[in-house]
Amino acid sequence: MRKIFVTGIGTDVGKTLVSSILVEALQADYWKPVQTGSFFSTDTAKVQKWISNTVSQIHPETYCLKQYMSPHAAAELEGTEIKLENINIPATDKTLIIEGAGGLMVPLNRSEFMIDMITKFDAEVILVVQNYLGSINHTLLSVEALKSRGLNVLGLIFNGPPHQLSEDIILDTTKLKLLGRINKETDLDKSVISRYAKAFEYLK
Repeated sequence: MRKIFVTGIGTDVGKTLVSSILVEALQADYWKPVQTGSFFSTDTAKVQKWISNTVSQIHPETYCLKQYMSPHAAAELEGTEIKLENINIPATDKTLIIEGAGGLMVPLNRSEFMIDMITKFDAEVILVVQNYLGSINHTLLSVEALKSRGLNVLGLIFNGPPHQLSEDIILDTTKLKLLGRINKETDLDKSVISRYAKAFEYLK
């Protein structure tokens, strides 16, 4: 089973959008191990709404927390604790797209972080980058963290309005592969996901 972990340089940079596109492109399964903010919506529900194929299986979250905040804090408010030892890969014979919560150093509890989950799963990593003031720093720090763990980074996906100067220095410095780009989309639906999926089928 191939495991691809979709992480980002921060919160709300497009991980769910990218995950949906990859699920569609690779006819893969989807799993979000830790969800916060479920009081409003879940990323699992968005992926289910956006994909068109009938073979992908959507696996339930291990932890689904109501408050939109750091996983460790949301868990404490609900009187529970996220334990990495309880988060295990669901059974599937297909490629599995795993979506993280926030960035790499988001705490799961007082001693374990999102990057520890990637390390446990020994998954390939795709880093989602969105251009904003500070995104170069956040991207380079994220890549340094991934490299320090010896993790296999497939490459970067830029999401949103392009900024060539920022993208050039990120690619030149990290030496990572540019896997693709996603434009700013105002109305996301199945047709938009399917259109982008065609550009990522080469990752099969």
